[in-house]
Amino acid sequence: MNEKPPTSATLFLNEDTDKPPLPERGHVRRHIRRAMEKRARGMKEGMSSITRDSVKGFLKRNLFVLLTIAAVVLGVLIGFALRPHNLSLRQIKYFSFPGELLMRMLKMLVLPLIISSLITGMSSLDSKASGKMGMRAVVYYMVTTLIAVFIGIVIVMIIQPGKGSRDSPLLNNGKIEPIEAIDAFLDLIRNMFPPNLVEACFEQYKTEYKTIVHKQEVNVTTQSLNVTDRNLTVQQKVEETVPVPGSSSGVNALGLVVFSMCFGLVIGNMKQQGQTLRDFFDCLNESIMRLVAIIIWYAPVGILFLIAGKIVEMKDLALVGGQLGMYTVSVMVGLFIHGLFVLPLLYFLVTRKNPFTFICGVLQALITALGTSSSSATLPITFRCLEENLRVDKRVTRFVLPVGATINMDGTALYEAVAAIFIAQVNNMDLSFGQILTISITATAASIGAAGIPQAGLVTMVIVLTSVGLPTEDITLIIAVDWFLDRLRTTTNVLGDSLGAGIVEHLSRGELQKISPQDSEVGLWSTFPAESCKRYLPKTVRWVTL
Repeated sequence: MNEKPPTSATLFLNEDTDKPPLPERGHVRRHIRRAMEKRARGMKEGMSSITRDSVKGFLKRNLFVLLTIAAVVLGVLIGFALRPHNLSLRQIKYFSFPGELLMRMLKMLVLPLIISSLITGMSSLDSKASGKMGMRAVVYYMVTTLIAVFIGIVIVMIIQPGKGSRDSPLLNNGKIEPIEAIDAFLDLIRNMFPPNLVEACFEQYKTEYKTIVHKQEVNVTTQSLNVTDRNLTVQQKVEETVPVPGSSSGVNALGLVVFSMCFGLVIGNMKQQGQTLRDFFDCLNESIMRLVAIIIWYAPVGILFLIAGKIVEMKDLALVGGQLGMYTVSVMVGLFIHGLFVLPLLYFLVTRKNPFTFICGVLQALITALGTSSSSATLPITFRCLEENLRVDKRVTRFVLPVGATINMDGTALYEAVAAIFIAQVNNMDLSFGQILTISITATAASIGAAGIPQAGLVTMVIVLTSVGLPTEDITLIIAVDWFLDRLRTTTNVLGDSLGAGIVEHLSRGELQKISPQDSEVGLWSTFPAESCKRYLPKTVRWVTL
C-alpha cells in the first residue's frame, strides 16, 4: 500500500523501484558543482603561483620563438619606415647583407644534413619497417597535395580573381623558357639517378632545346605538254627542335635523397659490418645539429633584415590592386584553409591529439620559413623543433623531413593551380572539366619536382601552363606579389612536413617498438637497463635514478 508507483524511467530501464531518479539528479548536480569549484580553485592557485621566477622560466624556454616573432615585427616596421627614403638597389643590397648571411649559413648545412639524416634514419630501420613508414609518408604526401590542389581550384573558381579589366603585365628582364611537360617529367626521373654524386651537390639535369637545320631530299614531279613527266630531286632545308642534355645550378636534392635512402637501407642490412659507417653518419648528423644550435641564435637578426629588405625593395603598392589583389587574396585564403583547418584536422583524426599544441612546438620553424622563403634552408630548424621541443622519434624525423622537404609541396601545388586558372580567367578562356583535371594532376606532379629554393614555383609554373595551352609569358602578371606568396606557401609546406612527421610516428609506433632503441636516441628506455640507456639520452635530458 505504501509503495511508490514506478516511474516511466524505471519501467523503461527495468530497474527496481528502490532507485528514485531525484537523488541521482541531485548527485549529478553536486558532482558538477564540485568539479567547477575544483577548477576555479585550481585556476586561483595557478594565478597565485605566477612569480618572477616562473615568468623568467617561461621567457627562457620560449626565448627563440619570442625573438623570432619580434624580428618579424621589427622587420616589417623598419621596411615600411625606410620606403620613403627611396634607397637605391645598391643600398638595398648592402642593407640586406645580414639576411643573406643567414641564408648562406642555413644552405651550408642542408646538404650534409639531408645525407646524414637519411642514411642514419634508414639504417636504423629494417626493410619492413622502413617500407611501411615510407608507404605511409607517400600516401600522406599525395593525399594532402591533392586536397591542396582541390582547395585552390574551388577558391579560384568561387572568387574568380581574373575577371574584369586586364592588368598590364610587369616588365621582366628574366627570360621565361618554354618546356614540354613530357620532358619535365623525364627530367624528374633522370634527376632521381644522378650519374655523378659530386656533380649532384651543385647541379641538376635540365633539358634544353636546340634547333637543328638539316637538308632533306624531296622528289618533285614536273609535267608539260610536249615533254614526258620527269622526277626531279630537290634539296629542302628543314628545321627541327631537338631536346638536348643541359644543366641548371642548384642542389639535386631528389637524386641525393634517393641515393641516401638506398645507401642507408644497405648499411642497415649489413648489420655489424656496417656499424662503422652508421656511427660515422650518426656522428655527422649530431655535429650538424650542434652547428644548428649555434646558428639559431643569429636567425632572428637575419630574418629581420630579410623581411625589411624585401619590403624596401617592393615596387609601388598601388600595383597590388584589381586583379592582382584578388589573386593574392585567393591564394592566401586557400593556404589558410589548408594550413589552419585541413592539416590540423587530419592530424587530429589520426592521432586524437591537439594539433595546435603540436604547431606551437614548430612555431620557430614556421617563422623561419616565412623569413627565408626556403623549405630546404628551414630544414635544420625543423629538425631541432621536432626532436627537442616535441620529442618526435629521430628515426621518423630523419626519414620523413628530408623526403618531405624535397617532394611534399602542398602550398606550391595550391599556388600553381590558382595561378594557372587565374591566367586563364585573365585571357577570358573558359576551361573545360578535362583541362581543370589536367591542371590538378600537373600541379601535383610539378610540385614534387619543385626544388626547395625561393621562387622555384615560377619555374614549375611553366609546366602547368604548357599542359593546357596557356600563354607562359603571362607569368609576368604575378611576379609583383610572388615574393610575398612564396613565403606563405613555404610556411605551409613546412607545416605539412612537420604534421606529417607526427602522423607517421603515430601510425608507425608498433614497428618502432619492435626495433631496438639502440638505433635511436629516443626510444623505449624502460625496457633496457639504466646504464645502457644513459648514453642514448639527449644531452638536455637529466637522468634520474629511482
